[in-house]
Amino acid sequence: MTIDVKEADDSTLDRWNSFVDESKETTPFHRREALTHLAETANAEVRFLVGYKGQEPVGIFPIFETTKGPFRMVYSPPPHLEVYYLGPALLNFSKLKQRKAERRHRSFIDGCLSWIDDEIDPHYVDVRTVDGYTDLRPFSWNGFDVSPSYTYILDLTEDDLLMQFSRDARSNVRNRDDDCTIREAGVEGIEAVIGQIQNRHAAQDKEYRIDPAFVTELYERLPEGCVRPYVCERDGEILGGMVTLEGDDTIYRWQGGAKHDLDVPINDLLDWYIIRDARERGLTRYDLVGANLPRLCRYKSKFGPEPVAYHTVQRKTTRMQAVTGVYRRLPSALRVVSE
Repeated sequence: MTIDVKEADDSTLDRWNSFVDESKETTPFHRREALTHLAETANAEVRFLVGYKGQEPVGIFPIFETTKGPFRMVYSPPPHLEVYYLGPALLNFSKLKQRKAERRHRSFIDGCLSWIDDEIDPHYVDVRTVDGYTDLRPFSWNGFDVSPSYTYILDLTEDDLLMQFSRDARSNVRNRDDDCTIREAGVEGIEAVIGQIQNRHAAQDKEYRIDPAFVTELYERLPEGCVRPYVCERDGEILGGMVTLEGDDTIYRWQGGAKHDLDVPINDLLDWYIIRDARERGLTRYDLVGANLPRLCRYKSKFGPEPVAYHTVQRKTTRMQAVTGVYRRLPSALRVVSE
């Protein structure tokens, strides 16, 4: 089976978002306007790959090309921008029998990787797929290392979501402080939420490389309702908040929920509000974005979600492996190439 992989031309780019809407394996970051924003911020070149069987599109694969010193790198998504999944997404597979679907999928990935090798010849490739992209064998068969990571998904179609919560979470939302108000707050909310996270990371001497301007630009470029900044406030003061992303059937708990020392269960109230709000709009999944750190799992698991795997696939040339090994033994400030 021959799948023709091409870089999207102008006319295909005009159709890119329709491909994103048709696939079940895409996120808001797969949209053209988000990809362009990521490329500008990461100082990378985004390449929009599309696979065709004849005239029928069978998959898309956005990649980012960048260089560090003498090394050429390909990422999907680019690092350090708080984008947790991207990678390939399949189209027009639902009516195919298993054997044909597997052959088409493998041919599409083979074609994409051949294009990357022919056009870029990278020293390093790093791809993180969405949880719905479950068959990683085409990457393994091409010599990539495949490793799982995890997120939590809460099924919003369950009848009594509150009963899935832990006892303390149920108590917090049932006995809420009536003086607290939760609302969508636009750019004001973005500035407050991202500012809190910046301050929290700075206090812990940790890196956090996005800022309110980055998120605001995303808010303004993406369709209305795709980025939703929620805040919890009391007496006109914003106590905390969450910036969510929304696509297809899923709302993503993207940024926010900074730890605080207040006497109000801000994050429980925010999560419960977001869950109900999303459910009312017909969404069926709440992705709590990350289930890899024990201290965060202790909080997120209180809502009764299921751990779900997504995957990282990587390939390094021998030269890159050697250099990365050396750099990992250096102080963090000097680890340039290995990032």
